Amino acid sequence: MTAVRRLLDAGTSGSFVVVAGAAALATVAMVATGSPGGFVSPWTALAFGTFIAFGEVVRITLPGGRDAAPIALAGALAYALLGRYDGHPTEHSALQVVAVVTVAMLVGVVPHVVARRAPAPDPLARRLLVVGFVAVVFRSTPLQEWASSAKGAAAALTMVAIVATSLGVDALLAAAVRSVADGAPYLPVLRNEARALVGIGSAIGATGALIALAATIMGAWALPVFVIPLLLTQFAFRRFAAIRATSLQTIRALSRVTELGGYTETDHSRRVSELAVAVGREIGMSDSALLDLEYAALMHDIGQLSLSEPIPGGATVVAAPMDQRRIAELGAEVIRATGVMDEVATIVAQQAEPYRQAHQIEQTDVPLASRIIKVANAYDDLVGDNLEATRRVEALERLRLGMAYEYDPRVVDSLARTVGRASRF
Repeated sequence: MTAVRRLLDAGTSGSFVVVAGAAALATVAMVATGSPGGFVSPWTALAFGTFIAFGEVVRITLPGGRDAAPIALAGALAYALLGRYDGHPTEHSALQVVAVVTVAMLVGVVPHVVARRAPAPDPLARRLLVVGFVAVVFRSTPLQEWASSAKGAAAALTMVAIVATSLGVDALLAAAVRSVADGAPYLPVLRNEARALVGIGSAIGATGALIALAATIMGAWALPVFVIPLLLTQFAFRRFAAIRATSLQTIRALSRVTELGGYTETDHSRRVSELAVAVGREIGMSDSALLDLEYAALMHDIGQLSLSEPIPGGATVVAAPMDQRRIAELGAEVIRATGVMDEVATIVAQQAEPYRQAHQIEQTDVPLASRIIKVANAYDDLVGDNLEATRRVEALERLRLGMAYEYDPRVVDSLARTVGRASRF
């Protein structure tokens, strides 16, 4: 039921086209491969299929909530780029590559389904489409024959170029899915996806090409030998993701101290955080910058604990500028005391600063994240959990009145677009 529910959710989140395209490709490949003479070199297919299934079992979640299976994708790319295997030319078709990868992925997903943590369908679909693209380009053109007869460097460069192009296709698809799901403009999301893909994507592509080249002589031994560095990298990513998730949970818990103490309204920090991150994503901030923004937005009111009497409703937008700066500076001191979030402390410290001073064109030393929090916090102070249309319009109008000096016009415009798209703000 969980897998079915995820598939239905895909249709409403914008990934339906990607999933449907991958399903159609897989169906055609399975039918073609199942026909007489359509399936060749079964032992090679078994070796790579087992490797891909293992990679799906040990898949990871990358920063930004991206589901990834680096080992599975590297193995699938290697199978698609396989020109010679153990000294002999390979004869499997592009459709056989897609069919074998499809079956391997489904086998690798079974343990997750049994454990009730079925993956979302669109990352699986994108991986299959990327592999299908590489297989068609390499195996359905003269490139395979040329790469098999070319010297090592030329063959390697050809494979790397094909893989790099395929990863660009993956970034385009991922950005399209996330843009619709988050309600964010496509180009900023695409830039973010491309940045996120550079590190792990280059490692996956290089590993896939190395396995394909090494399998020319080593056969199946190339799979475990050349995947070890990627496996170690994946374990490091997994540990990093676990630490980051724990840190985020801790900060979310600490951000509620002001609510429990009666200094701010219930869920104020959470709402400001969600709105700030949505605005930052709409503007095109990177994943690392968005994480710092989320931390700072959650902790932006921690300085209110120094007040002898709470501000009515916790709305710092009505406080005097001097009091706003004092709250921000004291909150930053608390964060700096942790010794690990200096960038977050800087963001919080300058959240009360105006966009620019009188007679200045722009106060460029105020971080973009601080300007976003200033706008998001003011909006939530004015709207709260009341999402009536008139209340939202009035809040936006008040923010626009302060665009001359107080609020960054670009941030206010981005917030207006974000609020217009998402009914939860």
